[in-house]
Amino acid sequence: MAAPPQEKPAVRISTPAGKWILLTTVLGSSMAMLDSTVVNVALPRIGRDLNASLAALQWTVNAYMLTLAGLILLGGSLGDHFGRRKVFVVGVVWFASASLLCGFAPNVGVLVAARALQGIGGALLTPGSLALIQASFHPDDRARAVGLWSGFGGIGAAVGPFLGGWLVDGPGWRWVFLLNVPVALVCVPVALRHVPESADGQTHRGFDVLGAALGALSLALVTYALIEARGGSLLVAVTAVAGVAAGVAFVYVERRRPDPMMPLDIFASCQFTAVNLVTLCVYAAFSGFFFLTALQLQVVAGYSALGAGTALLPTTVLMLLFSARSGELAQRIGPRIPLTVGPLLCAAAMLLMLRVGPDASYVADVLPALLVMGLGMVTLVAPLTSTVLASVGTGRAGLASGINNAAARAAGLIAVAALPLLAGMGPEAYRSADAFNSAFRRAMPLCAGILVVGAVLAFATVRRPAPDCRRPECRTHGWVTAPPLEPSPRRRTSL
Repeated sequence: MAAPPQEKPAVRISTPAGKWILLTTVLGSSMAMLDSTVVNVALPRIGRDLNASLAALQWTVNAYMLTLAGLILLGGSLGDHFGRRKVFVVGVVWFASASLLCGFAPNVGVLVAARALQGIGGALLTPGSLALIQASFHPDDRARAVGLWSGFGGIGAAVGPFLGGWLVDGPGWRWVFLLNVPVALVCVPVALRHVPESADGQTHRGFDVLGAALGALSLALVTYALIEARGGSLLVAVTAVAGVAAGVAFVYVERRRPDPMMPLDIFASCQFTAVNLVTLCVYAAFSGFFFLTALQLQVVAGYSALGAGTALLPTTVLMLLFSARSGELAQRIGPRIPLTVGPLLCAAAMLLMLRVGPDASYVADVLPALLVMGLGMVTLVAPLTSTVLASVGTGRAGLASGINNAAARAAGLIAVAALPLLAGMGPEAYRSADAFNSAFRRAMPLCAGILVVGAVLAFATVRRPAPDCRRPECRTHGWVTAPPLEPSPRRRTSL
């Protein structure tokens, strides 16, 4: 039987209980966040040690994003029904176990399978971390708790590439995954001892397992077709058609179910639809950029893993320092200008990355591009998230944020699969500095073009929200790979 609904939350952030809850949620979410930032830095060493092709490296990134994007909406509703702490703890244990398998993977096939398992754990713990905050803290302290959670996440995001590079150059790339195990060993006992259980079992009607399965299947088939398209086989064509068919089936099922995972009527809001289209463009470009730049710095520019990880710090640091102010500016002038200017700045940064080649100077070539990239991300990320939440009613803000988060991850998944194909990267391109540099120089203008499309969409479709629209509690953004989740107060993890 489902747990009864929790009474009005009353934990104050200044109490020991509040500090334990905050520690638990930060530790759990940091596991998933760190993997999204450190793995790119480790890819060249993984490829050499496991004799992996470029396609295998793409799957190393995408297997995780695939299961995470496909199941994150379902993961939140499981926490609602069975208990948020329970599902969160299961997610942490699952994630750590899969990380252990990644760390001891004897070949790339096992690594990819373990990464997919990691994504399932991430889909359980990611929405659960914020849901625990929303369900546990007193309403007067909730905004501060969410801000602290996001701020510590930003610090973790800033440290992630540096830490990943240090581990790759030191103990080895396997420790990028094994590091999650001791974090979980601290997180789980603290959660079980100090975090109260909560659930909304009486309001729950059912789980959209079929919808989640069709969504994940569609993404998996399309991703496979894009990664393997270089061979041009009949199997690739059949897989692509099957992926599109699964996507159509997903829409049909969501339209017909009484309690769908993704209610399609939410897209009746033109602004919500428009901002999600901008999200697809923006995060497709971001994911392609960070995936290829980590390789370019090591394969072509000759950086060590630690050097490449450290080189990427400016973007995250700028977001951590200035994103809250960017959100406040967007509240005053409206989101249209930030969502237009931000992608254009990021597009300019990607064109500046064309200066990064063999023996590139960090100060003269790499740093200017990353500073402009950081400024662009500061300009657009916080307004993008707040505009998504403001485009629907307060009661559906959690659902809107979950859909936007899933859209961002799906966009990154497709971009990492498609960009090497569009740029003409061969299966062994990352082993040759000249071949990879040539492909990188074709890929960056493609990413910039996607961002320009996003800027045009924003300028043409985004308008100032109504004065009474909900202002998001999560105003500090330090996670560069996806917007933060923010559950609604009524159905906190209907994501």
